[in-house]
Amino acid sequence: MDKEKLIQEAYLVAHKIEENGNFPNNPNLPLMIYKGTFRLHPDDTAEVIKRVFARNGYTNSWVDGIFDYHHYHSNTHEVMGVFCGKADVQFGGEHGVCIELDKGDVVIIPAGVAHKKLNSSDDFTVVGAYPNGSDYDIKYGQAEERPEADKTISMVKNPDSDPVYGSKGHLFECWYGQNCENV
Repeated sequence: MDKEKLIQEAYLVAHKIEENGNFPNNPNLPLMIYKGTFRLHPDDTAEVIKRVFARNGYTNSWVDGIFDYHHYHSNTHEVMGVFCGKADVQFGGEHGVCIELDKGDVVIIPAGVAHKKLNSSDDFTVVGAYPNGSDYDIKYGQAEERPEADKTISMVKNPDSDPVYGSKGHLFECWYGQNCENV
């Protein structure tokens, strides 16, 4: 795999997502979308995205769609790379932001940020992975999940690397330096 041909400099879209009812979200770390990151070729498989994520320490990967109900992970951050198709995904719960994800986009979801697929093309497929291969829990925004979920979210460490760009990348600017342009 030739990294220079597969990965291009992405346009960053970042949103700080505040608490929304029973969804804690993560007001400290912005949701980050790298628009147009992967330049996928017709003969590529989802493995090319898995390999990029794994090379940068994001494993325990899967290939599928995004659940069509609001949910979040309290014990880990998550990265998803869109392999095929497009979808409207809502982040932050019922009153959250809706973002169109397209083939080649990458989204970095901080622990606690709710996400739900609203609609998609029939071929919509993403590759998901977690920093250091973390196992993930699934929370549904039920009142009884908190405050334990809040405590768990506060203990999740920031990743050691950006899932796409490794030791460089927007993750360090936005999560460590808090210097995101569209937050």
